[in-house]
Amino acid sequence: MAVRVRDVDGAIAWREAGNGDVVLFLHGLAGSRTSWEPQLEALSDRWRCVAWDMPGYGESSPVTPLTFEAVADAVAELLDRLGVESAHLCGLSFGGHHALHTALRHPYRIRSLVLADTSAVFGGDGTDPDEWRESRTAPLDAGLSLANIADEVIAGIAAPGFEGIERDRTAAAFARIPETGFRASCQLIPSHNVLHRLSEVESATLVVVGELDEETPPAYADVLHAGIKNSRLEVIPGAGHLSPAEAPEAFNELVGEFLGSLPAIQQR
Repeated sequence: MAVRVRDVDGAIAWREAGNGDVVLFLHGLAGSRTSWEPQLEALSDRWRCVAWDMPGYGESSPVTPLTFEAVADAVAELLDRLGVESAHLCGLSFGGHHALHTALRHPYRIRSLVLADTSAVFGGDGTDPDEWRESRTAPLDAGLSLANIADEVIAGIAAPGFEGIERDRTAAAFARIPETGFRASCQLIPSHNVLHRLSEVESATLVVVGELDEETPPAYADVLHAGIKNSRLEVIPGAGHLSPAEAPEAFNELVGEFLGSLPAIQQR
């Protein structure tokens, strides 16, 4: 049976399906609300699955300046608009950064965390922030669009063999990003660092990483798991940096089992 999906546009735009406790999906640097189609299709029979366009992405209005604090506040604002006091957060890569910052800034709004292919700190392998920014924005400076570079970017971060409908969806989600929003995010990401605050995360947490993820490798997931006391770690065989799209069945099974093990949210 086809899943009924509803798009809501406005200052904060989102896509949702299903009913029940809210699971808010936060996309990565190269994503948007349509990145989470496999999750909305598979999990909306048990939860109200909501996938946003972060500020400055897709149909959402930008915030200036773009900071992790501002994005965390936007998450809280979206929960207000959804009419819920707390929710489960599922973040991929850059979205995992936002999930962590939100859990630290608005802890009582967060029921649990799923941190997928992400990190506690930028540059854990010694990556130079200026070189990283330049590598991400150089094609745009040369006059290419995000749609022009989608295939190359996906090939660089996914495991070999990522093809088919989910790859096409991933490229289409990337093409929805305004260039200004992408550039602002590239400026922000190197400032991410919650390494010494992981012990403050109280929420039950599932850390997921693709076995072949070279952007945020399994060693980064180990750091998250070691630092967040109420956490478990799962590695998805054969997947790269885009595990929700590359291995949706395995990812959805892990997330569904994790969320299903938690008591229902008691909203006031």
